[in-house]
Amino acid sequence: MELIESITVGELTMMAEKMYGDMLKAVVDVEKGLLVVDMELHADGEQFLLAQGSKQSNLWGLNLYPSDFGENMFIEFDSLINIRPSDKNFSRSVENEELQHKIRQLVENKVSDD
Repeated sequence: MELIESITVGELTMMAEKMYGDMLKAVVDVEKGLLVVDMELHADGEQFLLAQGSKQSNLWGLNLYPSDFGENMFIEFDSLINIRPSDKNFSRSVENEELQHKIRQLVENKVSDD
């Protein structure tokens, strides 16, 4: 698992190939602008960021598909940690479109083409 300041699509691809083939899991802290990638479970990244002082309500799980970089399918909003009725999110997706946009910007600011 890595806390990412910046990373290339090539590096993400290598991480994905080691774990799930074409995909890797990630967790973001939308308040602090943090991105953690390359974990077996989203809950692992969630726990890592909580230990760093992040608040639960700011953490969102997603999957990254490096081969789809630059397209909508690069980021998939699908994680059990996203089910939080107390934050008005009732599914594994991120239901709030503004929040999705914020997450996309955060991730895309940290990932660059090779």
